[in-house]
Amino acid sequence: MRYAKSADGARIAYSAGGAGEPLLLLAGQGNTHHWWDGVLDDFRAAHRTITLDYRGTGDSDRPDEPYSTEGFAEDAIAVLDDLGVERAHVYGTSMGGRVAQWLAARRPDRVRALVLGCTSPGGPNAVDRGDDVRRSLARPAPEGRRRALLELMYTPGWLATHPGPYRTLGDPTMTPKERLRHLVASERHDAWDALPGIQAPTLVVHGDDDLLNPTANAALLAERVPGARLCLIPGARHAYFEESRSVAGPLVLDFLREHERA
Repeated sequence: MRYAKSADGARIAYSAGGAGEPLLLLAGQGNTHHWWDGVLDDFRAAHRTITLDYRGTGDSDRPDEPYSTEGFAEDAIAVLDDLGVERAHVYGTSMGGRVAQWLAARRPDRVRALVLGCTSPGGPNAVDRGDDVRRSLARPAPEGRRRALLELMYTPGWLATHPGPYRTLGDPTMTPKERLRHLVASERHDAWDALPGIQAPTLVVHGDDDLLNPTANAALLAERVPGARLCLIPGARHAYFEESRSVAGPLVLDFLREHERA
């Protein structure tokens, strides 16, 4: 891991590998760069691929203050600056897709092509998860909460043949306060008014059986971002990028290839 220094002095841990046009991968809420471990090699075969630990996770600093998706986007810019990367493709999933929205909307000079995966515009215009999903994630027993999250991430068939380790269930080193800060940052995200200003070519990807972040949000994003392309992956849940790797990986790579620097 290497370290970039954000505008407020926080150290942001990151890793870069592979060759080709830069690609920044942004993980989900409360997760580190390990979110991408199961598919990272697919991207590093074609791109100089950059992953990071959000502040409050992994090897990054954990300042005792509120977090926001806008702030996470500024931390990502600090990583690109530390690497000397002027412009990168950006692929964000779940909360990482929310962070990616701010990157593309506020720093269009830094984003070549944008992929928004299993994410939402946030705010009152978004489609919220159902009360049954919220109740399942609030079960009193930790094992019950873990099982509920696993079943929202993956299909039963995949879970039956993949006993783990699972990389998408959150950073186990986080304190309850740090997990809450990530949750609040994601819940308070609202980029609705900024989305029409996104200039980067955009692909929106979502599993059509995603209840954690309802699939209807994909259509909202695709309608709101000018010229965005929408692709739903049949039968896939929230972690479509891992379970449906053979479909999602080539889909994203083909899109990025269309928008390589001439």
